[in-house]
Amino acid sequence: MVRVGIISASGYAGAELVRYLLGHPAVKITYLSSKTFAGQPLSNAYPSLLGQDLPLCEEYNVDAAAEKADILFQAHGNGIGMKLAPAVLERNKKFVDIPADFRLKDADVYKQYYGFDHTAQELLGEAVYGIPELHAAEIANARLVANPGCYATGAILALAPLVAERLVDVESIVIDSKSGVSGAGRSKVEVSSLFTEVNEGFKAYAVGRHRHTPEIEQELSALAGMRVRVTFTPHLVPMNRGILTTAYAKLLRDETSLVELYRDFYARKKFVVVLDEGAQPNTKNVFGTNYCHIGVVKDQRTGMAIITSAIDNMGKGAAGQAVQNMNLLCGFEEELGLTAPAVFP
Repeated sequence: MVRVGIISASGYAGAELVRYLLGHPAVKITYLSSKTFAGQPLSNAYPSLLGQDLPLCEEYNVDAAAEKADILFQAHGNGIGMKLAPAVLERNKKFVDIPADFRLKDADVYKQYYGFDHTAQELLGEAVYGIPELHAAEIANARLVANPGCYATGAILALAPLVAERLVDVESIVIDSKSGVSGAGRSKVEVSSLFTEVNEGFKAYAVGRHRHTPEIEQELSALAGMRVRVTFTPHLVPMNRGILTTAYAKLLRDETSLVELYRDFYARKKFVVVLDEGAQPNTKNVFGTNYCHIGVVKDQRTGMAIITSAIDNMGKGAAGQAVQNMNLLCGFEEELGLTAPAVFP
């Protein structure tokens, strides 16, 4: 039985990790940290967890965490993982950073988008970008995994087959994504996140400057073997969770079946489901899961490929994918504890 600890368990991603891990047959949650709820049960933050067998939350301490857990998830926020990871790794524990500190290989790009000087640059080359569908072997041999951004996950999975096979003009890629409000996190108290500001509205934000843009470009560039730049625009929609992404790219040559191309690329990848010709994904159908549903269309009139993907931003976009990465790190079956279907209706 692998002992698991969660740093900042009282945020949305931390609590979602708890929900997944409580149903995992090969792990036990043995450490929870939360500054706000130190000394209290996590159910004080999330009454949905009443009746669960969980340790009390405590203030984070690396020695206590390393004594009680074999693997640690960091879910606090950007700028924290780089401060905590070195000490955790020194104690021979594995570390999954859910925020952004280890996603980008270039520390200057990190500072440009996140505003922090990176204090653990020596680990950037070691950290593995945690999309298991693309990097499973590297993740399995890692000790530090950078969990991808939610928007980035949906966009990269949507475009990876076309870019890897060099079937599209990489200068033509446009990505349009819509996310539920939970993507902002639980502690965000800005006016723009209030119910009355979000409900019955639909808006773009961070246009031309969203933080997930460089990781999308980094991963697509690696697949293409050349520099890729994309136009990415995120939108906020009045729902709790879910991301629907629509990506557009100019096809360079004719393919008889893009659906078959995608199915071949994601063969034996349990959590990517390529829909039948003509079907389109719906965030409702991945609600509360680690699945990504993809629809692929060739626009015969314009020669564009139009790819849609649906994920749960708290599942495949955060905690679910983190557990998938943990499974690889620990030598478990990749799907262990993650195959429950969506909550519906």
